[in-house]
Amino acid sequence: MVPVISKIVVAMGVGSLATRKGVKDFGDLDKNLAAITGQRPQMITSKKSISNFKLREGMPSMLRVTLRREKAYDFVTRLVAYVLPRVRDFSGLSARKFDGKGNYNIGFPSQIIFPELNPEEVGTNMGVQITIVTSTTDDGDAKALLQSLGVIFQ
Repeated sequence: MVPVISKIVVAMGVGSLATRKGVKDFGDLDKNLAAITGQRPQMITSKKSISNFKLREGMPSMLRVTLRREKAYDFVTRLVAYVLPRVRDFSGLSARKFDGKGNYNIGFPSQIIFPELNPEEVGTNMGVQITIVTSTTDDGDAKALLQSLGVIFQ
């Protein structure tokens, strides 16, 4: 049983923007995430109100794209070849970001590191969360899979 990548979820939290006055349109973030992934993102709304985050039920909280099959492998290839070398002081990804079920999470504080985006045209700078879901439940097998795809770990 050789593990494979089941899907990749690329998400961008927009809940903090929803609480700002005058921000109703997430069109520029939508375009940026579509340029990064090649698919149109889905707007996720909050299921319940959380007063500490000034979040009400039904408010937009996240933009999400799910990549499967060839698109997922193409995204990992672009991530390893173009995005990770652009990270400042990159010395490898942390091996502690596995969740215990064979999935790996990467968080970038800025979306500007993606070469598909022009830094002058990016309006609001937001972070990007990437989750790589594998078919295995063992972190060691998932790490070996990612290493075979070219991911460098510390």
